Amino acid sequence: MRILGIDPGLATVGFSIVDVEKSRMRLVTCGVISTPAHTSLSSRLDRIFEDMNDLISSFSPDVMSIEELFFNTNITTGIAVAHARGVILLSAYRAGVQVFEYTPLQVKQAVVGYGRAEKNQVIDMVRRILALPAAPKPDDAADAVALAICHARSSTSLLSKGVNDICSTI
Repeated sequence: MRILGIDPGLATVGFSIVDVEKSRMRLVTCGVISTPAHTSLSSRLDRIFEDMNDLISSFSPDVMSIEELFFNTNITTGIAVAHARGVILLSAYRAGVQVFEYTPLQVKQAVVGYGRAEKNQVIDMVRRILALPAAPKPDDAADAVALAICHARSSTSLLSKGVNDICSTI
């Protein structure tokens, strides 16, 4: 399975491509889509949409793992991210890529084993899980890798496969 991990944003969208075969994960690439400041919202959304289309076309992911929106204190920033997230979801939909959404707590739980883990703990575990010589940079790219790992781990659990009548003690 090839997973496209996305950390949505308006100024910076983190992305990753992670290949998963059984329990093995391999980072294919990661990086960011950047939009120039002081340009119109429409222009920035167009850039994100076009770059997402190029990513999907180039890497042919099977699924997309994207962070759910979390509104903290700055709702204005959240609205801008929601616009960007919308064009990202549209890009996946048009390409026929199935989308899975995860909260920050779910990502931390899947990657670190603790839903309240600090950002540096998540980034270090990303490096360890994928046996990378260094953590992915910038942080938005590392977050996108964590989202891909989260989906890889979540999609291989017995619960996600609908296997609820199997007991591991039998």
